Amino acid sequence: MNEIISPKYQMKLVKSVHDAIWEEYKSYKEVSLYISKWYEGDQWNNNWENFHIYQKDNGEIDLLSTLHSMIGSDILKIAIDMGVETPDFIPSIPTFKNELKSDFKIAYDTFTKAFKQIEIDPGLAIGLANSALESIIKEILKDERISSKVKGTETLYKLTTIVLKEFNILDDNHPVELKTIGSALLSINQSIEKLRSEKTNFHGKTSDDYLINDTVFTYFVINSVATVGLFLNSYFKTKFPKPIEIKEETDDLPF
Repeated sequence: MNEIISPKYQMKLVKSVHDAIWEEYKSYKEVSLYISKWYEGDQWNNNWENFHIYQKDNGEIDLLSTLHSMIGSDILKIAIDMGVETPDFIPSIPTFKNELKSDFKIAYDTFTKAFKQIEIDPGLAIGLANSALESIIKEILKDERISSKVKGTETLYKLTTIVLKEFNILDDNHPVELKTIGSALLSINQSIEKLRSEKTNFHGKTSDDYLINDTVFTYFVINSVATVGLFLNSYFKTKFPKPIEIKEETDDLPF
């Protein structure tokens, strides 16, 4: 993970993380306590430490220098923990979260949890992202203008099949290229569901089973969820726009 985060991007990310920490914690003491929770050291192993906590002449923490002593993956973990957007590393996330926040509250909360778990628990992040995508499609299918209704027990694959049918994306009259893209979207969601079920701890696993633990793949999945979710929401709002509320005119004359 660390090797794919460029030094230029790390420089930019450190500045954003630095500002976010000071925004959250107003005193040097609180900042020091927060940073210390990320610190690991081993005095018996050549005084190894995962990063160095720098101090100013007055003994207070030099946060900027301390952050710059961290490897890129650790900076990314803190950025996620502090809610710092990482558009250069996960391009769709900021836009997706804004869409969710305004239209899909439950999905927003679930996806936010998934985002924060990427570096800590990749399997959990994938499972939560799968659930967020399910929530989005269920909310779409609740619209009274949509004929298909769901029981609430459908899998992500089944929900995607229903919503693509409602959106008329797989219609035989469409160009084969569009149908292919629609089929690919169905395959993406099926794969996300299978990853959740077969390659994470969401269902019982043995020591011989493959589990996703490389966060590179987790970022790939989270990006895919964001991209698919953005498309479905955008298409839904275009095909089924919110009815315009017509306010009744009132007569302001006093007589």
